[in-house]
Amino acid sequence: MTSDDMANGRIEAAFERMRRESRTGFIAFVTVGYPDVESTSEQVRALIEGGADIIELGVPFSDPLGEGKTIQRSSSKALENGVTLAGCLDRARQLRDEGVETPLVLMGYYNPIIAYGIERFAADASEAGADGLIVVDLPPEESNQMRQACLASSLRLIYLLAPTSTDERIKQVAKLASGFVYCMSLTGVTGVRDELPANLEQFIKRVRRFVRLPIAVGFGISQPKHFQSVGRIADAAVIGSAIIDEIDRSDPSEQAARLKRYAEVVTGRRRAAT
Repeated sequence: MTSDDMANGRIEAAFERMRRESRTGFIAFVTVGYPDVESTSEQVRALIEGGADIIELGVPFSDPLGEGKTIQRSSSKALENGVTLAGCLDRARQLRDEGVETPLVLMGYYNPIIAYGIERFAADASEAGADGLIVVDLPPEESNQMRQACLASSLRLIYLLAPTSTDERIKQVAKLASGFVYCMSLTGVTGVRDELPANLEQFIKRVRRFVRLPIAVGFGISQPKHFQSVGRIADAAVIGSAIIDEIDRSDPSEQAARLKRYAEVVTGRRRAAT
């Protein structure tokens, strides 16, 4: 069996398992190489043990336009640590070598992929064990080359939608997307917020009219109440900045235990400490 065959279907199987167990999926984001290169694998394993269904491996970039200050800071530090796009593929490969079977989605920006070579990157990402790709600044109108490269390498190209997306844009994404569709809960950048937008349910209902793939909601999700709210309208919740905050609050010796506990609390598997 080739690495492409091994990658094919992991994301779909994860969402099928969520449906079978009647629960909301948890997609956890970490920045590869933050706060140091070696800690990424430990973070991923801890989040999976705590209940993460899919892992987003954030590829550091010098100008992450869609990110708030928390992920911008983590990305900048990872770049200082020497993390490259090739290094992110090495980390995915290491996770597979360590026995991690959870779907891995690389999340980053288009310039490093273009510099690497689009077809070469897709092939190498698949060989490394990645299952999907989110390119934050790649609009669907300009995605054909990336999409064809992903199709050739059995990678799911996951598109983003925003509350400002028109019905025409949603229909376009519905035709192109694979794996799942990532809906941003708000316009703006990532970051922890106290409340989710009041119009989120209406937005997801609009997307559901056209999209048959699972829907994941991200941006601003950090608390159990957010996770529960998303679960009533979508298939999975994406959490990133709050995970980076947990890392920042952790002593290195306690980082894994703290991330596992956070995952258990946010998903409702463990009660929050009172």
